[in-house]
Amino acid sequence: MPPELVIFDCDGVLVDSEPVSNQVTVDALAGMGIHMSLDEIMGMFVGKSMAQVAAGVRAMGAPLPGTDAQWITELYAETYARLRKGVDPIPGVVGVLDALDAAGVPYCVASNGSDQKMDITLGATGMAHRFERKRFSAHTLGVSKPDPELFFIAAKYMSVVPARAVVIEDSASGALGAQRAGMRCFGYAPMGGADLEEVGAQVFRTMDDLPALLGIAD
Repeated sequence: MPPELVIFDCDGVLVDSEPVSNQVTVDALAGMGIHMSLDEIMGMFVGKSMAQVAAGVRAMGAPLPGTDAQWITELYAETYARLRKGVDPIPGVVGVLDALDAAGVPYCVASNGSDQKMDITLGATGMAHRFERKRFSAHTLGVSKPDPELFFIAAKYMSVVPARAVVIEDSASGALGAQRAGMRCFGYAPMGGADLEEVGAQVFRTMDDLPALLGIAD
């Protein structure tokens, strides 16, 4: 039986923005004398809010200029500039949205990123209209995954009981939030995915497999 609501994460699930966004953090740390690879940074911060990233960077001993809020503003500005140069949808995800529309299953997006970031990435990939008035940002609402409240807010707004919603995530942080919300989670992981499985997500490798998992395949 299909779910009554599908809640998508944004970065890494709808749009292929994680490498660009995390490279900005790599470059910012390098400028402070802390040299880490993109894979290392993504392993630490994929799925985290910017406040969580700032806290993690400070824990490394990085000499952040000014307050966390000032550094986050600077990091967002550089991230937005790079994303405006172009970002692609995750392969196959547009077909998933088409299948959900055809099946009459509503969907929304709940992200630890900002509304402005979603404006850029969803706009660049032509998906913005599909999530109009159906976007929930931790940056705006003041609550971040793995806190389940972001998912509870989305389900309430969409008039769906949490247990009848399904979450699509690519990070352990998001999958843990779904578990805490009592929502089934499918974890998108083209490679790996053990961290997602550890917090209860059912891992899948390609978006082409998702309609069947959601019970909406032809």
